[in-house]
Amino acid sequence: MIYILKGDIRTGKTTALLNWIEKRNDVDGLLCPDNENGKRYFLKVKSSEEFEFETEQEPEKTITIGRFHFLKSAFDEANDYLISKGKAQKSKYLIIDELGKLELQHTGLDDAAKVLIPDCIFNDKNHLIVVIRTSLIEKVVEHYQIKSYTLITKEDLAKECFA
Repeated sequence: MIYILKGDIRTGKTTALLNWIEKRNDVDGLLCPDNENGKRYFLKVKSSEEFEFETEQEPEKTITIGRFHFLKSAFDEANDYLISKGKAQKSKYLIIDELGKLELQHTGLDDAAKVLIPDCIFNDKNHLIVVIRTSLIEKVVEHYQIKSYTLITKEDLAKECFA
């Protein structure tokens, strides 16, 4: 089953997921919270391991979208991690935070999404939660040909009414 956590930019989707996973032991994947300096990083859900992906520099090994620069090596690590966790299927829920403009350009977490989405569309045992800003849902659903999904909000996470 695929759940799409929808919401506008900077409205607390990742924070809601952080709060939701505190009470669970059947979740893995990657979240993208902000650090104390406002820079985003990847957080491995199960291990709480963090690794940087947003940088202020614009070296040749970055992916740039708007005013943001992201380390390509971090996305390589993130894709590998998500794909390996999806293949292992040890957790009921796997999170991808988030699918958006980068993925629509076949970069960012696109590699993981292309592998994990088809595996989870009609799977009743393993669920994929993807975070997508509201304005991009239609484009992302079309891009990945997601035929079946359930939209959820951060309020649904708080009530745990979708699980």
